[in-house]
Amino acid sequence: MPQVLEFRLPDLGEGLTEAEIVRWLVEVGDVVAVDQPVVEVETAKAMVEVPCPYGGVVTARYGEEGTELPVGSPLLTVAVGAAAAAAPQAAPADAESSGNVLVGYGTGAAVARRRRIRPAAAAGSATAAGSAGSVAVAEAAAAVAVAVESDGPVPVISPLVRRLARENGLDLRALKGSGPDGLILRSDVEGAIRGAAAVPTPVPAAASAAVGERVPLRGMRGAVADKLSRSRTEIPDATCWVDADATELMAARTSMNQAGGPPVSVIALLARICTAALARFPELNSTVDMASREIVRLPGVNLGFAAQTERGLVVPVVRDAHARNVDELSAEFARLTESARKGALTPAELTGGTFTLNNYGVFGVDGSTPIINHPEAAMLGVGRIVPKPWVHEGELAVRKVVQLSLTFDHRVCDGGTAGGFLRYVADCVERPAVLLRTL
Repeated sequence: MPQVLEFRLPDLGEGLTEAEIVRWLVEVGDVVAVDQPVVEVETAKAMVEVPCPYGGVVTARYGEEGTELPVGSPLLTVAVGAAAAAAPQAAPADAESSGNVLVGYGTGAAVARRRRIRPAAAAGSATAAGSAGSVAVAEAAAAVAVAVESDGPVPVISPLVRRLARENGLDLRALKGSGPDGLILRSDVEGAIRGAAAVPTPVPAAASAAVGERVPLRGMRGAVADKLSRSRTEIPDATCWVDADATELMAARTSMNQAGGPPVSVIALLARICTAALARFPELNSTVDMASREIVRLPGVNLGFAAQTERGLVVPVVRDAHARNVDELSAEFARLTESARKGALTPAELTGGTFTLNNYGVFGVDGSTPIINHPEAAMLGVGRIVPKPWVHEGELAVRKVVQLSLTFDHRVCDGGTAGGFLRYVADCVERPAVLLRTL
């Protein structure tokens, strides 16, 4: 008899508790090698290909594309040993587990089987073994996992899911969870909401026009929504702004690029200005610990920058930006931007920021009031740089003008400090030579 090993969704790090299946990379009956990617999942922070630590024949898959699974729930089962040996490309039985792991997940032994799915339930939760698997493989796959009835409180994956049910008038005890041990997932609640919406109910003619499409806030979009809501709820923010003549800054960039070497980006110059300003006004490179009622001033600058991608807004982080020169900053911005476009940013590259630079000028707008990236204390927004009438040296001239806006946590400083920071940034934009004193 073959041995059937269950592979569960591993801990993906950075406190992530769930992931959405984006694309299966294997089918039931496929032969997989040790550490071969088997599924692509989307977390609240990045897209990740998950490798399987076992080599053998895939006997079952758990979850359709678009399904959210909590960490620790079954992903698939793999038959190793006799069944795997029958397949021409199967890995040898003595090398079925790689030992390579994602954060917090061991592969040295099979995960203990905790649930048993009744045959009818198993057919709905896992893809049955196909013609490429033997009857023995199919039988082994059917006995992999176990439904445990819960007599205690209703198990729900997160308070957000509980709130979603409450706001839509759903009784959680009437739902059957699709997660491990009957855990109720967000997809279960959303499915029940859709089912309730499908039941015909009398709707007044005036109200029917207000019914629209419901788009679940989950994955990256949900994480952004949670973070922005938390920022607005917890941080007493204020915004100040100023117009600056960026003509000299743009001329300096042109001179740098004409001198040879890798191209220097505008955002790299602005980042260098930001780190110099934060050295003068460290209050804005901090976070607030309300539990101990302390302001924590941070020793270095991990500079986040807003990047719009097909999957939504992400904020990659340039580590130790204060220790990098303009060339190094340009290279790192380019690398992270490319990774963001490919959806290949790691959770570590999306966390740990201490200050954020938001160049919304790329959208063709002049101004905005940025929302602070919680738990940071400030964000600098930069509008488009465009020719405008400007008084220069006592005469009206056409200059390249940019609007700068600073949103800051009023708990960490008052308007004088925020204004001082923004004015220093504007001075450096107008007269880049000011930076020479800090280089």
